[in-house]
Amino acid sequence: MKFRAEINVMPLKALLDPQGKAVTNSMKNLSLSEIENVRIGKHITLVIEAGNKEMAKTKVDEACKKLLHNPIMEYYEFEIFEN
Repeated sequence: MKFRAEINVMPLKALLDPQGKAVTNSMKNLSLSEIENVRIGKHITLVIEAGNKEMAKTKVDEACKKLLHNPIMEYYEFEIFEN
């Protein structure tokens, strides 16, 4: 079966996000001062062939741990959908 993974990789909440801070500051210049605490990360979509949803979750988790995120600076979360 084919599954689609939607993965979000974000900076750890305890760490400063310079890119998010710059966007937050720019919101004020655009008369959008009610928007604050912007955090910027990565969204990754992939398709995986697996026997079932649990196997797909295991493979996606492994990919995230080994390649798609930096555990020192980022955390990840994902959802699996039948494709």
